Amino acid sequence: MTIRSKHQMRGKMQINLSGPEGNAFVLLGYARKLCKQLNKKFEPIMNEMTKGDYENLIKVFDREFGEYIDLYR
Repeated sequence: MTIRSKHQMRGKMQINLSGPEGNAFVLLGYARKLCKQLNKKFEPIMNEMTKGDYENLIKVFDREFGEYIDLYR
């Protein structure tokens, strides 16, 4: 998992985990939208994201969508 500082960001979409977009429900919403766009099944990803704590949620989000979105704190 790569959670970067805001000074290490590249050209991908960025989500500040310390801001309102870093809220777990917002991240789940992004995951749902990305699943639709990428023709992935949302249910299994959502179940894994919500299986543990917040760190687990962002770990799964980064694994599934890190190619498209950079997370930073």
